[in-house]
Amino acid sequence: MADDSYNKDPAARLDYTWGWTDWLAEITDTIDTATVAVPDGLTAVGDPVFTDTDVTQWIEGGTVDEAYRVVCQITTAGGRIDERSIYLTISNR
Repeated sequence: MADDSYNKDPAARLDYTWGWTDWLAEITDTIDTATVAVPDGLTAVGDPVFTDTDVTQWIEGGTVDEAYRVVCQITTAGGRIDERSIYLTISNR
């Protein structure tokens, strides 16, 4: 998954998913641990949930007209570390 941008309402609580399926299949590896860094102004709801290939984090909050970068980092069973970002722009919808 390349870096992605989304519009989010400040009152919305939504789930966002980072996917590593293609890359992990190429190297025959799986996700072992995952963290999601949510900047001030947004709130992570619970811990990230992950499968062998994807990480999902519920996020709420934000200030209208602000943009936020949310970073997901994984460590694979084989010891590889990678991270990917999404960008959330907050607007009334």
